[in-house]
Amino acid sequence: MAEKNGITFEEQRLAKALNLQTEGIVLYPSAYQRTHTMQEVLTEYADAIHDPSSSKVAVAGRIYAVRDHGNTLFIDLRDESGHMQIFIRKNSLPEGLFAIIKKNLERGDIIGVKGPVFRTKVGEISIWAEEITVLTKSLFTLPEKFHGLINPEKRYRQRYIDLIVNEDVRQTFTVRSRLISNIRRIMTEKGFLEFETPILQPIYGGANARPFTTHHNFLDQTLFLRIAPELYLKRLIVGGFEKIFEIAKNFRNEDIDTSHNPEFTTIELYWAYVDYHAMMQITEEIITETIKSTCDTATLPYKDEIISFERPWRTMSMEEAVRDIGGVDIFSLSMEELTVEGKKIGIESQKLAEATNQRKMMLLYFDALVEEKLIQPTFIYGYPVENSPLAKRDPTREGFVERFELFIAGMELANGFSELNDPVDQLQRFEKQEELRRLGNEEATMNDYDFVTALGYGLPPTGGVGIGIDRLVMLATGHSSIKEILLFPSMKTESSHTEEDDAA
Repeated sequence: MAEKNGITFEEQRLAKALNLQTEGIVLYPSAYQRTHTMQEVLTEYADAIHDPSSSKVAVAGRIYAVRDHGNTLFIDLRDESGHMQIFIRKNSLPEGLFAIIKKNLERGDIIGVKGPVFRTKVGEISIWAEEITVLTKSLFTLPEKFHGLINPEKRYRQRYIDLIVNEDVRQTFTVRSRLISNIRRIMTEKGFLEFETPILQPIYGGANARPFTTHHNFLDQTLFLRIAPELYLKRLIVGGFEKIFEIAKNFRNEDIDTSHNPEFTTIELYWAYVDYHAMMQITEEIITETIKSTCDTATLPYKDEIISFERPWRTMSMEEAVRDIGGVDIFSLSMEELTVEGKKIGIESQKLAEATNQRKMMLLYFDALVEEKLIQPTFIYGYPVENSPLAKRDPTREGFVERFELFIAGMELANGFSELNDPVDQLQRFEKQEELRRLGNEEATMNDYDFVTALGYGLPPTGGVGIGIDRLVMLATGHSSIKEILLFPSMKTESSHTEEDDAA
């Protein structure tokens, strides 16, 4: 190994790079003029015969395998669209080039190839190389062909290697890209306008979560990475827009597990003059249409289940869900009885002690007994006002709000409600949240006086919902860990730069 500024390049590959340069070959040219992708060649020359075509193609890609047969080489060359076999014969290249190629090119290098297309005796469409251009010399050896890169730690830290050697990983992120594009298209077709709101915020809000804190030197001011775009988007509704959305990066200084990452992606949308019932309906439409257009089906396998996204979806109140699925009739039991039973099913004693009424107990029992059992898409509504500081009160039931959450495969996928637009009520709820913050609750919402001022100018009746894009991608790709669908998941920084064994 040869070390350069703390990075250890492989000596054998550095030597080959030097050999190529000594032979007058430019290793890192600025561009290469391709005429086709691999898939375009395979499609256009699907009827190729053994005799080379009269026309020539120019392709470029990474070498995945080299087979040496003396005076001929067979190379497996791949680009984003697919792979092709490259046939290289000594007497088909300029004099001396074959020997240089044979000695110095290897798995991982990137080349351009030009020549006619033909079909080999075994029926494989191939390119007969007449020109070879070295585009990039790889100074590290890729993980070997048959086992690939399988160490999870290294896969996440060096995702670029993971993408090179694991085709299914590239497919996962292709699906993610298409899914987000489809969401954006669907929203536009439904008449929603897309906006961008601040990520650095002087006051964080829109959810109960602990924020990331930073400092702006010029302003000499503490700022927060947003935990949700909600309060800024609702300011836009006040300003006169009626159907809006944002595909947003949010940040929460919380635990990391299989369904949580500190940096995550959502879509939040707001629609004037509708309530939470309309938001449930449009949430169904968005997710079903997105899954169908991305996966070409509305039925997907996930873990040991088959999830159907066909509409309509099941709708239950939280009280019904705890009673019918969890087996506990919350409002028929006393607080003392709920505390005793709660300890039996594993609810933390501190959480039980902090629950001051049956509504809060209902939330604890729902989390413990029901959530993981909601496999098929299910809307749960009827949330207590205590943990819903931005939702409109339910006029038919004291202590509850017009709020829903969507659960699929035991995960929360969406959270929506009829937006609270009474500025006096909103100020009072913020003040209660502020009191919780003073008592040490780092997840309580800050008091955003400017948002209350905006409400004072008049927010029309509005429905809103946030949908978790990362978890939707998990469902679309069949992955049970969020790290598999994030290109660069949050991880603890390594103390030193080391090359680890790929073996699992």
